[in-house]
Amino acid sequence: MMTIVDYIGIGLGVIAAYLIGSIPSAVWIGKRFYGIDVREKGSKNAGATNTIRVLGLLPGLFVLLVDALKGWFAVYIGNFFGRFYTDIWGMISGAEYLTYYKLILGIIAIIGHALPIYVGFKGGKGVATMLGVIIGLFNPLLPLILGVFIVTFISSKFISLSSILAAISFPIFYLSCGHWLNYEKYPVLIIFTILVGLFIIYTHRKNIKRMINNEEPKFKFKKTVDE
Repeated sequence: MMTIVDYIGIGLGVIAAYLIGSIPSAVWIGKRFYGIDVREKGSKNAGATNTIRVLGLLPGLFVLLVDALKGWFAVYIGNFFGRFYTDIWGMISGAEYLTYYKLILGIIAIIGHALPIYVGFKGGKGVATMLGVIIGLFNPLLPLILGVFIVTFISSKFISLSSILAAISFPIFYLSCGHWLNYEKYPVLIIFTILVGLFIIYTHRKNIKRMINNEEPKFKFKKTVDE
């Protein structure tokens, strides 16, 4: 039976996940080292892709790493803030409960990335942070999802299209690969994988429109910062 201490721990985990997700790596790096707010240039998105476009490859890759780690770490702290129950409310097992709690923390981190408290609630799309959540919860699928992204990017040079197809492949792989990757499929996680695909499509709706109109620019690495 859950106690008030357990509920407090769960709540603290949610707060911690949001604060972790809110860390605006792209904004802080741009302002601190380049005197630039990446939200005012390029696609005006506080994410790794726009950071590469505006600041260059190395800072962009660093932002990608930090943003992914935010999602992974939010999932990881679920081990400390969510206790392991053998039977919660007589409905689900402790393992399933802990998985769901970690998922909630991951989602909260993604929300934190999109609406960061540190910089006026104006953040990024959350793709890299979502990648970190996927690494934390669905790591057997990661090589397959990355494979879709890499093949699409090499053939098209569109980051947006690569992200969309990788996200669409996510629920497909989760539903079809459990038997040979040896993981258990939970109903809530099935819903989550589908929502991820829909979320990525929604956040890239302008990119889709530009691709349809042949107006979407192909990705090019930027070596220097604009003066």
